[in-house]
Amino acid sequence: MSLNRIALAVSACVAGMVIAGPALAQSVDCGAIQKTLQDRKDLVAKANSASNSKNKMTPQAACALFGKLQSNGTEGVKWIAANKEWCSIPDSFAEGFKADHVKVGGIKTKVCAVAAQASKMESQARAQASNGGGGLLGGPGLTGSMKMPQGAL
Repeated sequence: MSLNRIALAVSACVAGMVIAGPALAQSVDCGAIQKTLQDRKDLVAKANSASNSKNKMTPQAACALFGKLQSNGTEGVKWIAANKEWCSIPDSFAEGFKADHVKVGGIKTKVCAVAAQASKMESQARAQASNGGGGLLGGPGLTGSMKMPQGAL
């Protein structure tokens, strides 16, 4: 009687492994990271071309670009951590990707701070111009217009 129970238990375990085996092997596509890496490469190329061109990127556009790059890095770091062992990802690659992601986060923080400051200054300039406020020493500021004095000369 106990031999039948053992045989039944072993049969159940073997059946469980046979059923679960293919599901585990097929659950991770190790090539899936390639899309993330290609997207990252494209974003970096866009940033490099903007820094080398005559028409510089606005701080707001740079902030948006580095936001996308950071989001891409977050996705990549998460995927690498989850699949490092299964896909045999080298430690050097995982550490390098993570270090690059941290570096991008620092750059994004600085770029977005500059973008926020530029937006604030533009908003203040528009508010000042709409209120009839002048520039330095009460003049018209940088509007390019100068009013002629009215009255007797």
